[in-house]
Amino acid sequence: MAIGSQVQETSISHNKNNLALGLPRTRLERLLREREIRKATKSSNDGEVEVSSTQEHGAEVELPSTQQQESFSSDSGTSSRVFNDEQDSSEPTSKARASYDACERKEFQASKQRLLVVANRLPVSAVRRDDGSWHLNVSAGGLVSALLGVKEFETKWIGWAGVAVSDEIGRKELTEALAAKRCVPVFLDEEIVQQYYNGYCNNILWPLFHYLGLPQEDRLATTRSFQSQFDAYKKANRLFANAVKEQYEEGDVVWCHDYHLMFLPKYLKEENSKMKVGWFLHTPFPSSEVHRTLPSRSELLRSVLAADLVGFHTYDYGRHFVSACTRILGLEGTPEGVEDQGKLTRVAAFPIGIDSDQFIKAVKLPQVQDLIKELQGRFVGRKVVLGVDRLDMIKGIPQKALAFEKFLEENPNWHDKVVLLQIAVPTRTEVPEYQRLSSQVHEIVGRINGRFGTLTTVPIHHLDRSLDFHSLCALYAITDVALVTSIRDGMNLVSYEFVACQASKKGVLILSEFAGAAQSLGAGAILINPWNVSEVASSIGQALDMPADEREKRHHHNFKHVTSHTSQEWAATFVSELNDTIVEAQLRRTQIPPPLRIEVAVDRFTCSNNRFIILGFNATLTEPGNTLGRKDSQIKVLEPKLRPDLQEPLRKLCNDPKTTVIVLSGSGRSVLDDNFGDYSLWLAAENGMFLRVTTGDWMATMPENINMDWADSVKNVFEYFTERTPRSHFELRETSLMWNYKYSDIEFGRLQARDLLQHLWTGPISNASLDVLRGSRSVEVRSISVTKGAAIDRILRKIVQDKGIKDPIDYVLCMGHFLTKDEDIYRYFEPEVPSETPSSSSSSSSPVTPPRTSRTAHLRRPRSMSSIVTEQDVRPPSVLDLQADNYFSCTVARERSDSRYLLRSSDEVVELLRELADHTV
Repeated sequence: MAIGSQVQETSISHNKNNLALGLPRTRLERLLREREIRKATKSSNDGEVEVSSTQEHGAEVELPSTQQQESFSSDSGTSSRVFNDEQDSSEPTSKARASYDACERKEFQASKQRLLVVANRLPVSAVRRDDGSWHLNVSAGGLVSALLGVKEFETKWIGWAGVAVSDEIGRKELTEALAAKRCVPVFLDEEIVQQYYNGYCNNILWPLFHYLGLPQEDRLATTRSFQSQFDAYKKANRLFANAVKEQYEEGDVVWCHDYHLMFLPKYLKEENSKMKVGWFLHTPFPSSEVHRTLPSRSELLRSVLAADLVGFHTYDYGRHFVSACTRILGLEGTPEGVEDQGKLTRVAAFPIGIDSDQFIKAVKLPQVQDLIKELQGRFVGRKVVLGVDRLDMIKGIPQKALAFEKFLEENPNWHDKVVLLQIAVPTRTEVPEYQRLSSQVHEIVGRINGRFGTLTTVPIHHLDRSLDFHSLCALYAITDVALVTSIRDGMNLVSYEFVACQASKKGVLILSEFAGAAQSLGAGAILINPWNVSEVASSIGQALDMPADEREKRHHHNFKHVTSHTSQEWAATFVSELNDTIVEAQLRRTQIPPPLRIEVAVDRFTCSNNRFIILGFNATLTEPGNTLGRKDSQIKVLEPKLRPDLQEPLRKLCNDPKTTVIVLSGSGRSVLDDNFGDYSLWLAAENGMFLRVTTGDWMATMPENINMDWADSVKNVFEYFTERTPRSHFELRETSLMWNYKYSDIEFGRLQARDLLQHLWTGPISNASLDVLRGSRSVEVRSISVTKGAAIDRILRKIVQDKGIKDPIDYVLCMGHFLTKDEDIYRYFEPEVPSETPSSSSSSSSPVTPPRTSRTAHLRRPRSMSSIVTEQDVRPPSVLDLQADNYFSCTVARERSDSRYLLRSSDEVVELLRELADHTV
């Protein structure tokens, strides 16, 4: 059942439209159920709270100036309503203050789930008065309005207040003032702000995420300053993590926002692995080929992957993120997200919206209607084309002006009949690049107005300023065509606001395909490539000449989306999905063996007298593979080597008279000879088909299964795909064939493997008694009878016979990175449990008792599939008198397993074997 608050559970019992009478069984059922709960709760809240239009919209609401544009809303908000934390905010809007204070006064119930929203900036900005007291300016923006409308959670904000405070008294007073607004400040000194925010965030990450690339000018200076900016970035994220730690209570949901806080999920999970952490990016995420140019690319990706849920505005951004994790980190991308050794980070698209009711109601206000009549009178007889943008490189304002010029050139009949109104909100006016952009825009606009203007009219009205809320709504309402030409935009909610205000006019939206909103409003808008000036000019003509019925159909489609996908629904959906992701993770963990407590395994080892240690080789006793192959050559892939730090502990174990060590691997005989020829142990090659003690000769354990008549047909297939998959290779063994694409391009290799598997299943081996096994980056074909579990029976008998073992085997440690088929070796050693006796496998609280059983029992003795029982096959009855507490089966770096315990990497294997070696005689 989805994790939720007590009030949500109460709502379920009263919801007649509940999707299921019982508990939801699947993720989709849980999410649908949560959706019905939110709808029922919203209807209830709407019935309880009635706000008159005079109270809601009676006061003037100023459009935030550039100093108010906040980067944690970044491209997802509009140019008129997003924040920017470059400077302190000016006086807050009265509507935002009223809404915020109304939410403040509302008493939260104790049963509500707490939501900690962590963003670079708080929803308020602090201004210190001359007398030393603090004045708080409430901001208005997409994220603020989104979360103020969500009633299911008790929200607390954590972020920077926009001012550096060095004295302790000032910090204490500001903290107390912000506490009344349920805000917690993170104090950043001026040096950190300069290096972290202005440096790494705005000079490195923001341009890269918008496909502008890393800074090109003064490369040497950029390289020298990069490390200090990156260090400041991590330090700032650590400060945010410390602030969350102080406020966190068990069960809280922590929602991290934007590229300013990419290290925060990692720091939070390091502090508390059970913390529910979500991360959302409000900008685009670039393709992997762009992201890989970032020097700190891997650290940032792995830090974000520590979150439980990673959200983006569009599917494309999420796909780029998964691709970056696959191509740069070598991790497995799945339809659900990114998987790393069994740990799944969900990646999903959550397109943000607006508070559509706010705009719909505002258009009906008397003061807005008066403004509409005034604007209609001013532009009588002329069609209005509107652009509302920040004056920013990514907004495509020069492209828009050039396209409008092209339209006027090709359509002289529209001269004096159409006007382009461009609202360009100034931003970062002190930055040279923005100053050059402003000059460029002014030059283009002046040239066009000089070319096509008259004494009484000009074709472009360009305003370097913001508008108040009511004026903006009136302008949206009288617009015939809204023109959005962003060359790269996270979302761009100007298009949403325009649609919400067009109930009467039903104007046409021309929308750049590079804006995130194109994924949501593309069906009703005219999509354009802003770089194609001729295409944009043609689209302007198409929009102006569009028949009324087509305009109405397009508007209806977009209006339905804008009013149903609101900012409040966006926030509630993300938190609901995050809660359900935790449920899914808990369900996955029930299938994951518990971590091995090394001290317990060592303690049982010390108390035993006849020990068997069965070890895999690849990914168990070898160095962790470099999946991208930038440091290791292709030859090294073909020659796995024993880890140097395992040589000494392994030698001690082999020389212990009470311990028998067996290396059981899928590798060939020569590989094991090269690595273990100097050790006194048993080697089982080709999944146990060949066996020898290092002082003896190889022998076949199951010769009846060594039949390779089928190999030529499979070899031809493997050769074909090896030739067509760069950096792949195949290995012809004595009992199997393996094709490995570990060092190939991850996505291409996966596609090739899929085709290879399909061909094998339907082609040369479709009727053969063969198994086709798919590993993490490999495909193996072998006889259906060849498994490690089938071979271990004869291996043990041979060892017992040769060593003349009389004492019972009272300790078994079996560990390796085995394929699912080979995990029958784990089950081979499992004690028999009578069917009428319930197993206590669900209890894993005991540090000694294995999770599958708590009683002492003899081992069951399955015969191998091809075993031929003879008089020599009779086993001494006392040899396998093994107690359950003395059996340790461990999977290595493969979390979904039939083993009892988990070792997460070969590093833990080293630690375990060292401890065991230290306790040998």
